[in-house]
Parts: sequence; structure tokens; C-alpha cells
Amino acid sequence: MASESNFLTQLRDEFMRSLRETFAALGGGDPDLVPMLVVGLNRLLVAAALIVIFVGAYVILRRMLRAVLRRAKTGDELYGPLSLGLRYVTFLAAAIAIMAQFGIAGATLAAVARAAVVALIFYVAWMISTRLLLGMLKHYDLDRSIEQLLRNVVSVLIVAFGIVTVLSQFGFDILSVIAGLGIVGLAVGFAAQSTLANFIAGITLLLERPFRIGDWVQINGQEGKVMEIALRTTRLRTRDNIYTAIPNDSVASADIINYSSGGPLRVRIPVGIAYKEKAAAAREVIMPILRSQPEVLQDEQYPCGLTFTALGDSSLDLTILYWVNPEHIDIQPRISARILEQVKDALDEAGIEIPFPHLQLFIDEAKGLKPILEPLYAERRSAGAG
Repeated sequence: MASESNFLTQLRDEFMRSLRETFAALGGGDPDLVPMLVVGLNRLLVAAALIVIFVGAYVILRRMLRAVLRRAKTGDELYGPLSLGLRYVTFLAAAIAIMAQFGIAGATLAAVARAAVVALIFYVAWMISTRLLLGMLKHYDLDRSIEQLLRNVVSVLIVAFGIVTVLSQFGFDILSVIAGLGIVGLAVGFAAQSTLANFIAGITLLLERPFRIGDWVQINGQEGKVMEIALRTTRLRTRDNIYTAIPNDSVASADIINYSSGGPLRVRIPVGIAYKEKAAAAREVIMPILRSQPEVLQDEQYPCGLTFTALGDSSLDLTILYWVNPEHIDIQPRISARILEQVKDALDEAGIEIPFPHLQLFIDEAKGLKPILEPLYAERRSAGAG
């Protein structure tokens, strides 16, 4: 044993001597270079060892955590947040240990530790507040746009306070930072008045709720389905699948028609028949078509029908009326087109004429046309006599 110990000691001394000679040759004979390189190499080796230790500890603790949660039968709901917290604490401990190896001052390490703990506290506060907020929104059945607004506001507030608190751990003058941010915010406000106007209008729309996400609306003549109510724009999707972003300032001051908020929607289709036809006969033909449509409401409160609208220039003007639920507003033009096509075929089969505009010309005392017309009348008379 003693011989083996002496052999290992000699081997180590020989290795260190060779290493010093090599570094001395590389450094031009500088005697201070060798100790510095040796110390740096030792620190790197210790840092690598610490990383391996902490990673191994994290893997073991995570497996223990999963086993405990499975025994407790709590499911995977708690595993995600607890695993994330364990990873965060392990990374923080490893970072502080490694920084200590490289000679970072103790006060700085303490400040880093405090800042990391504060950041973790604010993260937990954000998670809890988000869960409480979602629970409250589901309980009161609030709109998704309000949920989006509240989540954004809560997130911004928590992040802002968290950054300020973390900076305070490193000795920053928080009052000066807040004052500087206030001045910058004032300057940005003057430079972006239009953006602020759209932002305020967006909050107004989210609070007043003239429409919700998923409603079919018409804004400034632009019809579409509301896809998103952002803080700066309202985004619509038209029936041609074209996305349109309208500034909230324009939306707030526009005439808004909401097709979805009032419940079932009544649709009108104009139809004309000839004067010689009977409206009752057309009604007998058209009503079975309306009753056969699966999307058309067949309810006493929302009856479908055919009304006599007016005596037109060339036709008896009728109007087909039917109701659809809000979820069928997306395909309402398709429903109307199908009904109109079936009505045309049914009227043709029933022999009911659908007139088209025509003009009948009467010429009184048109003596200038006499030389042209008299030979024609003569030919017709002779043909009739023959």
C-alpha cells in the first residue's frame, strides 16, 4: 500500500512538473502564468463537477416527486408546476455555486439569490391570479374578449412590479427608474396619439360589448365575422375568407349592425310572378320548399312565409321570409341561393310565369313612317285575302 501511495504521489508530482514546464514555455517564462492557469483549470473542473451533481440531484428529485404524486393520486395537474419550480431552484443553486467558484462577491451572490426568489414569487402570483381570473370568468360567463383584456392587464402589472422589485435587489433607485419611465411614457404618448386613441377605444369596446367574438357584424359597410378584438384593432373575416383589421377608433365611432346578438335572424328573398298569376298558387308551391330546409326554423314564434309586397311595374312582387339561428348566419347566403333555385324550378313545373321587364311601344300619328309602313300593311292584307 505504501509503495502504491508513493507511486501515485510521484506520478502526480511528475504530471504537475510537466504541466508547469509546458505553461512556462507557452508564457515566455512568466512565473505568474502557471498558477493562474492551474487555478482557472481547477475552477472549470469544479464547475463541471457541480453541474453534474446538480443535474443528477434534479433527476433524482424529479423522479421522487412523480412517485410521491402518483401515490397521493393527485394526477399530473400538480406535476407540471412543481417540476418547473424544482428545475428553477436547482438551476439557481447551481448558478450561485458556480459563480462562487469564480470569486463573485458574497453581496452580489446574495442579491442574485434574493432577486431570483422575488422573481419566483411573482411567477407564482401570476399563475394563481390567472387561475382565479379564469375561474371568475367562467362563473360569471363573461365574454372571451373581456378575458383577454383582463389577462393582459394582470400580466403587464405583475411583470412591471416584478421587474421593479428585482432591480431594487441590486441597489437601483426605484423612484428614479419610475420617474424616468413616466417621462418616457409621456413622450411616447404624445408621439403615438393615434395608437393611444385606438387603445382607449379598444377598452371601451371590450367594456360596452356592442359585439362579441364570433358575431356577424357590419361596420362602416364592411360585413364579416368578428375574429379578435385586440387593443388596437378589431379583426373581421369576410365571407370570402378575407381578414380585415379596422382601427378601434373608427369602430367606436361607426354605425354597427350586429346580426348575431338578437337571436334568430330573419332573411328576405324577393320574388316576382306575372300579373295573370295568383299569389295563393305561388304560396302553395313555395311553402313546402321552405318547410323542407333543415336550417330554416319551423317554429310558431319564428314562422316562415310568403308575403304580397307590392304591385310592380311588370310583376306581382312577393317576398319569401324565413328564420335561421345565429350559428347558421355563416352559411345564410348558401341557404338563400338553394331556396331560390328550388323556387324557380318549382314555379316552372307549376306553370307559374316569372316575368321579366319588357317595353310595349305605341306610336300615335306617326305620319313620317307612313311611306314605310303602308307597303307592309298592303302585303299583310294581300296575304290574308289569299
